[in-house]
Amino acid sequence: MTHRVAVLDKELCQPKKCGLECIKYCPVNKSGADCIILNEETKKAQIDEDICNGCGICVKVCPFEAITIVNLATELATDKIHQYGQNSFRLYKLPTPKKGEVIGLLGRNGMGKSTVINILSGNLKPNLGKFDEPPEWDEILKFYSGTELKSHFEKIKDGQISASIKPQQVYNIAKVFDGTGKELLEKYDERGITNQLIKTLDLKNSVDQNVKELSGGELQRLAVAVTSVKDADFYFFDEPSSYNDIYQRMGVARVIQSLAKTGKSVMVVEHDLTLLDYVSDLIEVLYGVSSAYGIVSGVLSTKVGINVFLDGYLPNENVRFRDKKFSFDVSTTTGQFVEGKIIIKYPILEKNIQSLM
Repeated sequence: MTHRVAVLDKELCQPKKCGLECIKYCPVNKSGADCIILNEETKKAQIDEDICNGCGICVKVCPFEAITIVNLATELATDKIHQYGQNSFRLYKLPTPKKGEVIGLLGRNGMGKSTVINILSGNLKPNLGKFDEPPEWDEILKFYSGTELKSHFEKIKDGQISASIKPQQVYNIAKVFDGTGKELLEKYDERGITNQLIKTLDLKNSVDQNVKELSGGELQRLAVAVTSVKDADFYFFDEPSSYNDIYQRMGVARVIQSLAKTGKSVMVVEHDLTLLDYVSDLIEVLYGVSSAYGIVSGVLSTKVGINVFLDGYLPNENVRFRDKKFSFDVSTTTGQFVEGKIIIKYPILEKNIQSLM
């Protein structure tokens, strides 16, 4: 049996500029059923996943490449956590926060990372795929009965969980706050660790400047610091190492690990595999089709999780989510370069800078 996923990119779908090829050439429509229709309200195509046979003809004939059809195992249908609407992105399964540990989330963009953040932080109530009739909390808690996530959602329901989230787009900080980095830290410091974080994250030459004058790396470390000074139950860091060098990334890693050592639940999304290997206690892989659906794997040890991602194959679940595996060959370029003709030569140049302030 197959569970069908049909996703329509409403921005790409332009019925007024095409010949409605998806509707015209659909074999199910030709048999007399209404598999693909033009929604009268949205004026966009609408696909009935229940009667779609997954032939993919609509995908091929759409001139704007607005349709995605994917066939999944039927078992996944019962693991649907959230769906935004008909023919929209849907998420299957959730990672499990664990007190005192750093959970690393590894996967491509468009796999449902933002949905995971919003659900686990309490900003988004999971609808279990019932977007037309969202379930109440009692039904959601029953769905998670016997799992670690049930207690997490019980706390969200009762308003007993607080979350601190470091967003991916750190440049937005300068748009919403006008002041120095230190003023921003002191505004949100609920743990009295501002000075400690300034030292650990090498921000002493940055915090007295206006946030609008900070570089990308400085803004990134400041965002990590602001997230960490809040007294929360659950911390989420979205790509915390971007724009920083290896030494600064190690400082970021130490701050994240220190939160877990205090018994907090921490999750990290990071594309730097080396840093993720260093900072994470456990890994969960996100895979699927970008902007169509995302699936969260089971919990894996750090090294196993990273190797699974590189191989593109989950042996425990018998799922191949990428055709090719990533491999790194140990090689050297020594001897590959030969001396050539000097075209231009510069003299020794010296420049003394008194201060960067």
